[in-house]
Amino acid sequence: MSLLAFNRRVLEQALDPANPLLERLKFLCISSNNLDEFFEIRVAGLKQRIELGSEQAGADGMTVAEQLRSIRAATMEIVLEQARCLNQVLLPAMRSAGIELVPRTQWDEETRAWLERYFELEVEPVLSPLGLDPARPFPRIQNKSLNFIVRLSGKDAFGRNSNLAIVQAPRSLPRVVPLPNDGGGPRRIVLLSGIVQHFVASLFSGMEVLGCYQFRVTRNSDLFVDDEEVDDLRRALEGELAHRLYGAAVRLEVAKDCPPEYDEFLIKQFALSKLDFYEVTGPVNLNRLSAIYDLAQRPDLKYPVFTPGLPKRLANQSDVFATIRHQDVLLHHPFQSFAPVLDFLRAAAQDQQVLAIKQTLYRTGNDSAIVDSLVAASQAGKDVTVIIELRARFDEAANIELSNRLQEAGAHVMYGVVGFKTHAKMLLVVRREGDGIRRYCHLGTGNYHPKTARAYTDYGLFTADHAIGQDVHELFLQLTGLTQVPRLTRLIQSPFSLHATIIAKIEREAAYARAGKQSRIIAKMNALVDPEAIGALYRASCAGVRIDLIVRGVCSLRPGVPGVSENIRVRSIVGRFLEHSRVFFFHNNGAENDGDSELFLSSADWMERNFFRRVEIAFPVKRRSHRERILRDLDTYLQDNTQAWELQRDGSYVRLQPGSEPPVTAQLDLLFSYAPGTPGFTAI
Repeated sequence: MSLLAFNRRVLEQALDPANPLLERLKFLCISSNNLDEFFEIRVAGLKQRIELGSEQAGADGMTVAEQLRSIRAATMEIVLEQARCLNQVLLPAMRSAGIELVPRTQWDEETRAWLERYFELEVEPVLSPLGLDPARPFPRIQNKSLNFIVRLSGKDAFGRNSNLAIVQAPRSLPRVVPLPNDGGGPRRIVLLSGIVQHFVASLFSGMEVLGCYQFRVTRNSDLFVDDEEVDDLRRALEGELAHRLYGAAVRLEVAKDCPPEYDEFLIKQFALSKLDFYEVTGPVNLNRLSAIYDLAQRPDLKYPVFTPGLPKRLANQSDVFATIRHQDVLLHHPFQSFAPVLDFLRAAAQDQQVLAIKQTLYRTGNDSAIVDSLVAASQAGKDVTVIIELRARFDEAANIELSNRLQEAGAHVMYGVVGFKTHAKMLLVVRREGDGIRRYCHLGTGNYHPKTARAYTDYGLFTADHAIGQDVHELFLQLTGLTQVPRLTRLIQSPFSLHATIIAKIEREAAYARAGKQSRIIAKMNALVDPEAIGALYRASCAGVRIDLIVRGVCSLRPGVPGVSENIRVRSIVGRFLEHSRVFFFHNNGAENDGDSELFLSSADWMERNFFRRVEIAFPVKRRSHRERILRDLDTYLQDNTQAWELQRDGSYVRLQPGSEPPVTAQLDLLFSYAPGTPGFTAI
């Protein structure tokens, strides 16, 4: 339910007139895509629990059936609001701005003639209408594909009465089709669904088409691999990927104009219930409208382009290793460029003194400069070891392809640890120097993905610290070989020590508060679900610890409950960039800028899966200027009163408004503070 509430906050960005118009359309599409993944994974998981007879209530006391009913009610509200947002808000605004999505009812003769020709040349040749009768049963429908149920009258060439057919639109066909434009008028666009519906009769020569209605089915997309039985994880996942298209149905979306008897027919075909059925006013897949963002070619309706900043020490450096050896370097993406990470790896691949490179990859993209450098390093004779997490959800196919490419180049490719996803973000470069072997590290809160580094907020730390380098070395030995739990001196690791350490640090703040000493906790993450961590935070609140939580998405904690959590505030920031960094600050009875307080960056959220079923790390930030800077960033987030949503004790969220105080938009303020030429930039 908390995850659905987050998606509602995303949808609110589409309704916010303060955002550029095409960005609002993008937020609407993101909310649609989020809802798809919610059903593919979360709802699918709940349905599997029912099938297995595992309906025991969780920490919130809700049974699986109660959760599914609550999900239905909340999803209905979101679906209705999405339709209102598109049809009553965005489309009229786009039309006024010169971008028109032209419905079939408004095609003029010239438009209809052009689209008829387009249908004949580009669409009809790849369509395969499937009549339904005893010899031709209901076809297999791919996950999230666009389909039409067609109502017919008459007899076919063999004299058969067939009153129903299915038309499937291949994924190769673009869902958004721009109309010819001489450059002088508005950008006019039509949807593939409208084209098929208008010209579908040509697929059924000699028969009368009485109706054509869109529908889409969402299927269970979680891949199942039995870790104990699998000999080759990559081969097993490759086999499972094909099944993702045809997993168990979990949701059916049908156009609102479809007759009720056909709704019932489709529900029965997919073995679903009314709880799984959703009527849609408009396209059955809103996410495909995202193509308009680029087709429109209207930069005036998008966020202004920005140039990421660069730390002064890296701006004119010629030797990245000397720079890091002299002093740690902290980056804050996307406000600061991801290019130094690419430059660091590229330099390591080319440097003759570099002996080995080791890296974890969770998500990195299909055409990755990261992988290019790793391939070049391996071909140059360096020892390259890459831990690729094949089970990064929805990136499995891309990661399999990257693993093949790296292996062909001679790199050592490992797939992590059986039963545990490798989610830690680590890059280790081993270099021979005049005084011996030195280790250079990059540790981060986000993926090694240049594209998402422009859209996600994350921290990254370059360091040549001996103790951290030794810890990272030990972790790679653990991941690639067979070793015991390493004795780490700087890093904290899941699944072994992170959970217990976080709980202990929360309890320590509570002890300080009970002793009348200063105490404070600030934690920023994507999700807070773990019951033990929440319980520890409640106890700390009762002891008098002031706690600020910045939780982007799921939060199972209730703040402000008298006698339980009145000292806890929870806020979610939803804006231009996806908040992704994890930061944990504990006052530790010390001044916030001295060495007694503790500040960690991490790849882990406070969820049971991150604490116990993943390989994660948290690493300390020791340099005073870096700690001050991160604390200033956190304070900026805590001062936000335009894009911040505050969680209430009843589980609802309220968007903050500036009121009489000046407006503060954290992401915008950070963008300006890190921009080249500003005091905030030159001071770093």
